[in-house]
Amino acid sequence: MPSITVRQLYQDNQHKLQMNWTAGTAGSDNRIVAGADKHALALVGHLNFIHHNQIQVLGVAEVDYLLKLEQSEHVSNLAQLFDFPIVLIIVANDLAVPNTLRDYCHTHNVPLLTSKLESPYLMDVLRIYLQKMLAVSTIKHGVFLDVFEIGVLLIGESGLGKSELALELISRGHSLVADDAVELHRTAPEVLEGRCPPILRDFLEVRGLGVLNIRHMFGETSIRPKKQLKLIINLIPANDEYMKQLDRLSIRSETESILNVAIRKVVLPVAAGRNLAVLVEAAVRNYILQLRGKDSTKEFLERHQEVMKAESLNQEDTDHESDD
Repeated sequence: MPSITVRQLYQDNQHKLQMNWTAGTAGSDNRIVAGADKHALALVGHLNFIHHNQIQVLGVAEVDYLLKLEQSEHVSNLAQLFDFPIVLIIVANDLAVPNTLRDYCHTHNVPLLTSKLESPYLMDVLRIYLQKMLAVSTIKHGVFLDVFEIGVLLIGESGLGKSELALELISRGHSLVADDAVELHRTAPEVLEGRCPPILRDFLEVRGLGVLNIRHMFGETSIRPKKQLKLIINLIPANDEYMKQLDRLSIRSETESILNVAIRKVVLPVAAGRNLAVLVEAAVRNYILQLRGKDSTKEFLERHQEVMKAESLNQEDTDHESDD
């Protein structure tokens, strides 16, 4: 399962969240883990003794509560309250840290951070950060593009011209996200975000031309740092015989499951004389129409059936008149 250490979280957010390390440095290697049953957004929350967040955030109300406990004769040890695993505790709002909390964190090796920022904002930033860092991910081979603001992944056998097709689409005003190796991260239950590995960023390899820097050639708008994957276009080789046998009116709504997310998939035959760039644009436009509830093939078949039904009724009327 994806995880990060408290040390990494602190280093990545120290300046942004104005944080200081107060106690529990021995627990710097404590790991924050996004379990299969717990989304990253649920890892951070205000101090809660029922829903045990891995990162417990203390705001004004929580610190007041602990300060009152310090003055109470009934509770002298926080271990009676924190009887559950804690990865990290953050005291927000630039509040003074209760002595009992500092001692508890030092004794139990629980990192204790402080922040000058208000707790709601602090939690929002950390949730977004953890959502990105703890997303389940995989690598897909292909070319990932932004076509009409839709994330499109071109896949297929080597040598079919995926890079050349991507280059033509970029020259038509679309944008490159990643070539060859596409990092796909599940940032939400039904969302896959595609990114480019840092070493490959801005580059597209085209046979005969070598490695091209797309940003330098086509400008800043030709590159996208990330994009949600919405459509997979699978390029397959096709000869004349295959094209003749292809059912032009077949309705095939294929999907491919990646990290348990179903992604719409279109199979596009590659044959001599086909303008693949135009076909990809048409496939994306058709996908957008389908999202709006419009299916061109289905509409055509329904219209065809209506015409056939009308002709059948007319024929029956003509037969009745002939009988009369």
